[in-house]
Amino acid sequence: MARISNRFWFQLHGWFALPVWLLFSFICLSGTIAVLSHELTWLTNPAARADNPHKLPAKPVAELVQTVQQAHPTAAVGAVMVFEPYLVNAVVFTDADKPQAIAYVNQYSGEIQAVEQGLTFIGFMRALHGWLLFPWHGSYSIGYYLVSLMSVMMLGSLITGLIVYKHFWQAFTRPKIRTHQGLRTLLADLHRLAGVWSIWFLLIMSLTGLWYLVQAIFWHADIDIEPHAPLVAASQLPSQLDSKPTPPIDFQQAMDKAKQLYPQFAPAYLHLPEHNRDMYQLMGGGDHIFYDQYAYQVSVNPWTGEVADSRSPADMNTLQVISHIADPLHYGTLGGLWTKILWFVFGLVLSGMSITGFMMWGRRTLKGASKSRAQVVQAELGETV
Repeated sequence: MARISNRFWFQLHGWFALPVWLLFSFICLSGTIAVLSHELTWLTNPAARADNPHKLPAKPVAELVQTVQQAHPTAAVGAVMVFEPYLVNAVVFTDADKPQAIAYVNQYSGEIQAVEQGLTFIGFMRALHGWLLFPWHGSYSIGYYLVSLMSVMMLGSLITGLIVYKHFWQAFTRPKIRTHQGLRTLLADLHRLAGVWSIWFLLIMSLTGLWYLVQAIFWHADIDIEPHAPLVAASQLPSQLDSKPTPPIDFQQAMDKAKQLYPQFAPAYLHLPEHNRDMYQLMGGGDHIFYDQYAYQVSVNPWTGEVADSRSPADMNTLQVISHIADPLHYGTLGGLWTKILWFVFGLVLSGMSITGFMMWGRRTLKGASKSRAQVVQAELGETV
């Protein structure tokens, strides 16, 4: 078997990343911003800050829901989102003049600091990075496929780059940046050095991106990774239902059920019943740092108070485990603010690598084209002599 030349691997490395460098750079940059979207929201939007000058304990989430319902008597609260302690709780509701609104409620003071309508900055950045704001057609989005397919190119660039860069491990102990040998040499040194120090990051982004691609295929094929939330059995409903029945189990009691089942339960997304057969769907994190904030799920029947379904990391199969550890690894949330900052820095490095790679490819391509034209001219001149 003939030995494959280093030039082949170099050209393959370029073709893995450079033809779509603009899209790739945009995805990297938007993801980098999305990593710190919560912190940027706190920095730029005073209404989203959960100020607590008197060091008060956080109020029960059910009490915050009551506050919103008192302020908007005709509103129907659909869900509550709980973020970091320095951000307010977001109570999602609908009203006669508000098709969908979010009340920013300070969990320490109980004050409604703002009511917003439309997409939040956090939601916008996640949607922009996750599926480029392409519409969803049922269970799939072309944008989601485009973004997740970048993981194939990233992994290919990583593998071919390591093949091209001989003895790459020397960059850890003897980094080399030559600043006085022209722009091409400087770009090459920066690109190689950043690539070597980002191997771990590139591998994490590639593997989690590949999982998102598999997940997209599952969604598109209607293959459920996790079972759907159960519905209340028709036989468990009261025999006489008025137009707006009130279940005997309220939100606070449902939260108490989740806490009794999982003492470490830290609420993240809390869905209230939308119709008579719907249940309280309570999702939160726990004491497993590698799992996301939805690893614990509890379904509480609002008519009987029974826990109809529950899931935790101990109950998950392999695909469910991957599904719940992918986001913390991809967005760097597993260690809190410090790992987010680390992911942000290496996200900038990755974005810069895509730009320097394109610049190197562009200069090489232009130089090669100029050389080819010169050879053609010389050949034509030789034929006329």
